Amino acid sequence: MSNRQSALRDLSSIKDFIRWSFSRFNQAELFYGHGTDNSWDEAVNLVLGALKLPLDFDKDLMDCKLTTDEKKRILKLLNERITKRTPLPYLLGEAWFMGLPFKVTKDTLIPRSPIMALLKDEFQPWLEQYPVNILDMCTGSGCLGITAALIFEDAKVDISDISLPALTVAKENIFKHQVEESVEAVHSDMFDGLVDRKYDLIICNPPYVDADDYQTAPQEFHQEPELALTSGFDGLDFTRKFLTQVVDHLHDGGIVVYEVGNSEIALQEAFPEFPFMWVELEQGGNGVFVISKNDLITHSL
Repeated sequence: MSNRQSALRDLSSIKDFIRWSFSRFNQAELFYGHGTDNSWDEAVNLVLGALKLPLDFDKDLMDCKLTTDEKKRILKLLNERITKRTPLPYLLGEAWFMGLPFKVTKDTLIPRSPIMALLKDEFQPWLEQYPVNILDMCTGSGCLGITAALIFEDAKVDISDISLPALTVAKENIFKHQVEESVEAVHSDMFDGLVDRKYDLIICNPPYVDADDYQTAPQEFHQEPELALTSGFDGLDFTRKFLTQVVDHLHDGGIVVYEVGNSEIALQEAFPEFPFMWVELEQGGNGVFVISKNDLITHSL
């Protein structure tokens, strides 16, 4: 008898399927890094997500029995998670970022940027003035820009991306979070579609994964759009160009908040005199810097 047939016959409750999924994940040696960091949380998220139940679902109801159709739905998702190494948010069509749900597809990265730590603190102490105009470049699902619009309620936010399919998802998230009055999705290759627009705050989580890191990354990462991940041999092709153009799109007193992840070392080696302010992230993560317009002018490339 197959694992699937056995599960359909012998398992009955929500709790049964969480425990069984947990065991299967442990056997499969999956990579966790797209919303969870361990097999137990992944099992809970998969089962509750498949059943359209909240993550804070009442534990006293975990003994509720499932219908055959519900069991089949869980098993289908679990099989794809294991055999294809598809990240769970793609299977569920949703990812959580700063406590908010965002639609995701394989046209977008799965939200996980450590920039969220700075968002929570409203970019203090680096932001000198209230950001009336904000740009989230390389927006993907729109999570950073939309969250910024919810935090800075009086700001106008542009979210831009080179990928039209990604922008389609971002627009859905704009309406999902009811920020269509303050957030505009703009199709743009870097600043090409943003001519004459200037900002008090530019947030950017660009492609920055170097060639070696990409080739050795777990299969789960290869499910995400390569366009949003890689940027040349050392991961800095996008960043080099960005740093030569961004100053023209900042208001006086404006700042850039930028993520380069593991390419932080390569960036420091490429620009040893550049005054990047590297952020110490309390919740972990690395490779986020802040730089002001004044410093960009002083150290223009």
